[in-house]
Amino acid sequence: MSAEPGRFRKTEALFARAQRVVPGGIYGHQSPLMLVPGAYPYFFARGQGAHVWDVDGNQYIDLMCSYGPIVLGHNHPRVEEAARRQAADGDCFNGPGRAWVELAEHLVRLTPWAAWTVFAKNGSDVCTWATEVARAATGRRKILVAQGAYHGAHAWCTPIPEGTTPEDRAHVVHYRYNDLGSVDAALAANPGDVAAIMVSPFRHDVFHDLEMPAPGFLPGLRERADRLGAVLVLDDVRAGFRLHLGGSGEHVGLQPDLACYSKALGNGHAIAACLGREALREAATRVFFTGSFWTSAVAMAAAIACLEELESSGAIAHMARVGSALRAGIEQQAAAHHLEICYSGPPAIPFMTFAADEGSFERSRVFAAACAARGVYLHPHHNWFVSAALGEADVARVLEVTGEAFREVLRGSAG
Repeated sequence: MSAEPGRFRKTEALFARAQRVVPGGIYGHQSPLMLVPGAYPYFFARGQGAHVWDVDGNQYIDLMCSYGPIVLGHNHPRVEEAARRQAADGDCFNGPGRAWVELAEHLVRLTPWAAWTVFAKNGSDVCTWATEVARAATGRRKILVAQGAYHGAHAWCTPIPEGTTPEDRAHVVHYRYNDLGSVDAALAANPGDVAAIMVSPFRHDVFHDLEMPAPGFLPGLRERADRLGAVLVLDDVRAGFRLHLGGSGEHVGLQPDLACYSKALGNGHAIAACLGREALREAATRVFFTGSFWTSAVAMAAAIACLEELESSGAIAHMARVGSALRAGIEQQAAAHHLEICYSGPPAIPFMTFAADEGSFERSRVFAAACAARGVYLHPHHNWFVSAALGEADVARVLEVTGEAFREVLRGSAG
């Protein structure tokens, strides 16, 4: 599954240099080990709209969108102009600027149940802070999270526990997504000590088909949190602003007590937010939360422009349309090739696996590598993302490529 010789000459040279000065060269979710080694570029030079170019000049239709942050398209003119205007006046000051207030007002206006907002830089920041606010508000310790769910890279939730201690996770209790019985068992095992139930709007664990909430599951969590006086936290870091302007909770029928956002909020500019109900305002003021760059004005100006563009352009409806067309085309191709696939998730945040792989992802890796070789960047193990810059012509080209990729899967299976 290696690329043709010389295709990634510059990326390989850069990676060799990086390995000398950066542990692992590239770490975390962007590590080459998470992809198909030899079939993908590791370093990128630029992006425009729905396309990215690697350092060797190879062009790709981008179906990963920087793992979610790019919602309007790379280098979006309205967003980048707002960022440039603010940058001309400065970014990092002794305190926040006007955009701090304006962005908070904008988010509260968009969110029917929210009364206030705080800001940070990463999804991990706000998810962790949400657990602390819940503990401060309730005086309890336990945080319920779905088995396999990703809520960040901090010690209490990182999927790779190397370097952490059992004490870091002593008050994390697991339930199974879409299984209220497992929620009840977790609650019964920790009577009077549950501070929060944390949930994503749909299940999007890596290495797993995506799973929408079953009827009654999210309302069941809402009822249990209310009955027990626990805080219901929606981790909307991955999906936020791709499904509904008021947050993914509005799309799936859940109004939480706290909601965490990052990724698409700034269309690639580093920013995160947590929105909360009035009843949690006092607890929020008591939990220390700060960072020297968390008040930076450029990302906030970009976020305001991003939200305004999402609202004025109908971008969310567009992503649903093109995502649905992509799904229909891929499902038709798979059926024509007599390949059983599972295409899961909402149209703007899809994923595809092969039934015959039975969790091995062998065919997914062949498929993804074949797509990358032909200029379509998607992932064999992680959900994909659709941006508002993806047009009908892009979808048509993607489907040309996926048609070829399915044929490669068939050839590999036959061999």
